[in-house]
Amino acid sequence: MHIPDGYLSPSTCAVLYAGAGVGWYGALRRVKRAFTTRLIPLISVFAAFSFVLMMFNLPLPGGTTGHAVGVTIASIVLGPAGSILAISIALVIQALFFGDGGITTLGANCFNMAIVGSLVAYSSYRIIANGAALASRRRVVAAAIAGYLAVNAAAFFAAVEFGIQPILFHNAQGVPLYAPYPLHIAIPAMMIGHLAVAGVAEAAITAGLVAYLQSADLALLQRTAGDAVSWPISEPGSPQRSLRRLWLTVALLLLLTPLGVLVAGTAWGEWKASEFSTAQGRNRVAAASQQHSPPDEVPQGLQRLSTIWTAPLPAYAPQFVKSRPVGYLLSAMFGTGLLLTFSWIVQSCLRRVATDHSG
Repeated sequence: MHIPDGYLSPSTCAVLYAGAGVGWYGALRRVKRAFTTRLIPLISVFAAFSFVLMMFNLPLPGGTTGHAVGVTIASIVLGPAGSILAISIALVIQALFFGDGGITTLGANCFNMAIVGSLVAYSSYRIIANGAALASRRRVVAAAIAGYLAVNAAAFFAAVEFGIQPILFHNAQGVPLYAPYPLHIAIPAMMIGHLAVAGVAEAAITAGLVAYLQSADLALLQRTAGDAVSWPISEPGSPQRSLRRLWLTVALLLLLTPLGVLVAGTAWGEWKASEFSTAQGRNRVAAASQQHSPPDEVPQGLQRLSTIWTAPLPAYAPQFVKSRPVGYLLSAMFGTGLLLTFSWIVQSCLRRVATDHSG
């Protein structure tokens, strides 16, 4: 679901950057009043959770891979605005440092996963869980359904963006310039795997985490509870204790990231440009696309834009580490460390501003 550089035309990228910009602006306005030293760590921890979770590849039909996003639990705890920011931060780090998703397509990836995913997750959760007690089983079911809908909605938007490229952007001979497959191929190729596997994974993870928070830290579910039936919370719990529990969850997940390399294959629509010019690569692309062969040549626009950015740690594989699992783990640690640093810097700035105002 991380669309690479070259698969979308510059005009498509511009439109989706504009759409993402509207979402970012609205999210920042919504959280502005709550932009405290309490909210920043929560956004950071869910950004880290999403970043690490997306490193776990799942096998999908056709020999491709997919992943859960973590957008649903972020929406349930933070609300849609906080979730949009958290998932967007994770996607920015993935694109800039690891080449997971493009720079020109960053707006599209944030629009699909962070904005569409957050809004679908939050609205469906609120509708299904309406009036239920915070600790009720209905909230666990609502979380599962919201997770399933959110990931599949994000995948559908990505599929449409892929599918309109050959229709709108091709040369005089009708050869696609960017993503090569039209809607009738792109939508089934993307959606079958997400409907069958990735959406189920997001549903299971979200339901499990909501069930865990119901017993371990019910207060974290209150922000988006709306008109929930009141549930007595004898001890609200320390914010620092809640954060420690969340970071411990991220740390445990991080240690398991080497498992993410066990699944071979590439996500649909994330093939390197070079794969279109070799027989083996073309066979893989065709097998993942209902046996529809790609164009005889690498699409010109895809070839041109695919090299616009070279990530320092491409594919989560540092060149100085020979072991793929170890490199994957180190990449996860590096990305999580960046998010911790970001959180510390912003908190320090907020404390300094608060001190200046009080003085």
